[in-house]
Amino acid sequence: MNFNDLPLEAELLDGLQAMNFKEATPIQEKAIPLILDKKDIIACAQTGTGKTAAYLLPILNILCQRKHREDKINALIMVPTRELALQIDQQLDAFAYFLPVTSVAVYGGGDGAIFSQQDRAMRQGVDVVIATPGRLISLLNMGKIDMSYVQFFVLDEADRMLEMGFVDDIMRIASYLPKQKQTLLFSATMAPKIRELARKTLQDPEEIHLATSKPADKIDQSAYVCYETQKLELIKGIFASQELHRVIVFSSSKQKVKEIYHTFKRMHLKVASMHSDLEQAERETVMRNFKNGHIHILVATDIVARGIDIEDIQMVINYDVPHDAEDYVHRIGRTARAGGEGIAITFIAEKEQYKFGAIEKLIEKEVKKLPLPEALGEAPAYQPQPKKRPFKGKGPRKGYHKHRKKSTERTEQK
Repeated sequence: MNFNDLPLEAELLDGLQAMNFKEATPIQEKAIPLILDKKDIIACAQTGTGKTAAYLLPILNILCQRKHREDKINALIMVPTRELALQIDQQLDAFAYFLPVTSVAVYGGGDGAIFSQQDRAMRQGVDVVIATPGRLISLLNMGKIDMSYVQFFVLDEADRMLEMGFVDDIMRIASYLPKQKQTLLFSATMAPKIRELARKTLQDPEEIHLATSKPADKIDQSAYVCYETQKLELIKGIFASQELHRVIVFSSSKQKVKEIYHTFKRMHLKVASMHSDLEQAERETVMRNFKNGHIHILVATDIVARGIDIEDIQMVINYDVPHDAEDYVHRIGRTARAGGEGIAITFIAEKEQYKFGAIEKLIEKEVKKLPLPEALGEAPAYQPQPKKRPFKGKGPRKGYHKHRKKSTERTEQK
């Protein structure tokens, strides 16, 4: 569906045309009319489907009709991380280029100048606030934010916020909002906890379900089965044999991120790292340099695995297998966006094989395994299902009956 076929205001369509946005994605096609019809929605869609625009565009469309209090906060968008808050704020600015709509990203972890800028924006009046839960709670405690005029309450990456332990903060924030509002919940998964949150915060919502837990068809997925000690030489070989310009390498720890980063620096590659030791200003500089092409390779922990919308990613490398099978989809979802093609490579150490087996089960696909370069030596056999050890003994193991009884009780309670 073309955006011109949706009931959007001319000024908003001008902004979309300036950004060369022509065709709505499936989530946008389904969500925009429902939001414009003032429905609460709960939408389940995988990363990279355009869900941010799916709620920003109808909210902007309604606000640009100038029927709201222009000196009050009219929309509150909750997100799990400051990186995502900044990303959404930038995207909103682009969409609203021809509109009289203002916004501010509110997050912690910055310096005094950033906090002063956030406070000043809210005192002067801002239409849309994009906030992380912790920072917003602090502002509420200090009485520095008035949410009594909020018309739209958006929970983006709701599953991630619950994983990070923000459920109590979300409910507390919701208690400050007026009863008459429109609530929009977006999540990559539809776990029971998400449904419980929806039950508490939404009123008679419309549900939107798109395919989840499956990577885009145009992602070329492959994997190397290797020993942990072979990983560093393996990744060196990949970058020594070809020139790559838009690559994200994900690792499970900041120590490994630093090791990979220093290895690439010694290879004279244009690389930057992203991990929890970086200050907020440093993170923003890294993301800016990566987006504009000054940096070719970004080595990161999961801090950027979700929500950060970077176009034209050529390759994603999972240096470690993600702990959560769903996170695999989010990681490789950085590539092959907007119908393009991309490559995803995963390194699978012996102790990670069972986790990758769970990923293959989730995506209902056996990922092709590439042979290791001969110089690295032999690779371990791929056995994602651990072998069951036969029990040897004359009687049941100590505590066996007790454990089994508890397990049975849990089954009966379900």
